Amino acid sequence: MTVMDSYLSDIWKRTLTLILEKGKQQEKLDNLIFNQFFSDSKLMDLDEKKALVVVPGYIQQTIMMQNKEIVEEAISEVQERKISCEIVMESQLQKIRPMAAKKKAPAITGLNTTNLIQDYTFDNFVVGGSNRESHSAALACAYNPGQFFNPLFIYGNSGLGKTHLLNAIGNYVSEHAPDKKVYYTTSEDFVNAVVNSIKNGQIQEFKEEMNDLDVLLVDDIQFLAGKEKSHETFFYIFNELVNNKKQICLTSDRHPTEIKGLEERLISRFSSGLSVGVDSPEFETSVAILKVKLEKQSVDPSIIDDDVLAYIASNFSQDVRKLEGALNRLLFYSINFSNSTRIDFKTAVSAFRGQAQTIDKNDLTASKIIRCVADYYGLTKLQLVSKTRTKNIATARHMAMYLCRKHLDMPYVKIGDEFGKRDHSTVMSACEKVEKGLKNDETYRQAVGELEKLMQVK
Repeated sequence: MTVMDSYLSDIWKRTLTLILEKGKQQEKLDNLIFNQFFSDSKLMDLDEKKALVVVPGYIQQTIMMQNKEIVEEAISEVQERKISCEIVMESQLQKIRPMAAKKKAPAITGLNTTNLIQDYTFDNFVVGGSNRESHSAALACAYNPGQFFNPLFIYGNSGLGKTHLLNAIGNYVSEHAPDKKVYYTTSEDFVNAVVNSIKNGQIQEFKEEMNDLDVLLVDDIQFLAGKEKSHETFFYIFNELVNNKKQICLTSDRHPTEIKGLEERLISRFSSGLSVGVDSPEFETSVAILKVKLEKQSVDPSIIDDDVLAYIASNFSQDVRKLEGALNRLLFYSINFSNSTRIDFKTAVSAFRGQAQTIDKNDLTASKIIRCVADYYGLTKLQLVSKTRTKNIATARHMAMYLCRKHLDMPYVKIGDEFGKRDHSTVMSACEKVEKGLKNDETYRQAVGELEKLMQVK
């Protein structure tokens, strides 16, 4: 099952549950009728306004059509927007949605066919709280290019998966709609192409070739700043593609409004669609990424102790590249300098001696606890003491407050001062949440244990 098949299946599963509930409430359906005529239906397609539902035969189609109002009400509630439904039999599906001929997108004169990185797909992208929003937006754009968010602007620090998502969009479109023309480029390559086209007197041909695309993917758009001639060309191409409902997806290391040296009209265009950020992976996502990397290298994860993966995820989760580099370092060290067939915590500490920071228990301060917790959760100290209340930052902040209280015996008021002049009642509430979590949630116990190991305290 593809990512999109799974996505549609999940939506329809929730919709069917609502259909049964609403049917019973309106006394139009019961379990017997539902199981016989509704349960075998499938959601085959979905866009912003319309859903395509497929049923096995004529009787199922007739009965579902008689309850179409309930069906549309249910899926509209699940999608949180007005959706109309087309209900067809499987035998009618081929006439309604003929399969696109499997052919390669025509080559673009002067450009590579797609330029995509084939290994970057949605299937091997690890989703977590730090990137869930950007993953969902990217998948929507890939499924229905030009219809949802145009442009899609993904921003965040280097090494957090922006290039992976951009190529995943292109690879998904190329696989599921091979008649569409997809092109991936970096902004630096785009600038070079513009310069060469001007030099060769072919700028108009270049524009026409770009305007013929269905999906344009541009990585690191911030490097377009200060390139005035490229601004003009890109502005023209951007308007043509968006006006013709063609998809544009961009990435940058910062939000469009923070890119200096970019024309105001481009900033306005970049901000007109959807801007989504990616953050450093949280602990669980970092561990999942490490396991995917091990699988890719054909390494059996069972030879590595769980606390070793936790150690890497805790100390090198600033970005995915650092995680991968740390894992490579560990594998290299274990192969060349360890006699054991397993990679245990002692081996990991030796491999990373001097690289991962710990805190001496005799030199423990609130500032150092904040630093340690921030590193563990892949955040900055500034984020931890800021007013930001997103879930991952709030959880880390609560953990740091709890550890300050437990190991430094600081008054609540003093802890509040360390965390941006917060009220003592806020600190009390944070500590109570962590204490409750320690009783009921293994994740809390694991996090506190690993943080205390890093701080060399018990």
